[in-house]
Amino acid sequence: MKVILLKDVKGSGKAGDTLNVADGYARNFLLAKGLAVEANAKNLNELAGKKASAQHKLDVEKADNEKIAAAIGGKNVVIKAKAGQGGKLFGSVTSGNVADAVKEQLGQTVDKKKINLSSEIKSFGDYTAVIKMTQGVTCQITVKVEEE
Repeated sequence: MKVILLKDVKGSGKAGDTLNVADGYARNFLLAKGLAVEANAKNLNELAGKKASAQHKLDVEKADNEKIAAAIGGKNVVIKAKAGQGGKLFGSVTSGNVADAVKEQLGQTVDKKKINLSSEIKSFGDYTAVIKMTQGVTCQITVKVEEE
């Protein structure tokens, strides 16, 4: 019997897979527990629609990320910080500070979890930050830390 898995089944396959399984296994286990549905024309059409919708969502997300990367890639972000004697900052500049500065100065929203700083920023100077977005889209910005 041909079935479409609704959930991951250990030893059989992942959700969305179309399988040929024994009739008894399909009727008594997969269909009875709601893990699969019979692979008829209606269910196959629904599966194709869901896959197309998911792919479209990924394509739109990648296009949005590429637009953001083009807008902020290679740009400079200036962060003002207080420091004590010897140029050491009180605390450090974090990816959250960089994300706020990008939003304020460049007008683009970037999740702070996607910003990778090359090293801890604990003194004045120029630093490179890599922003890794989804779908393999990345860009680099320069973070300039200046005295407040």
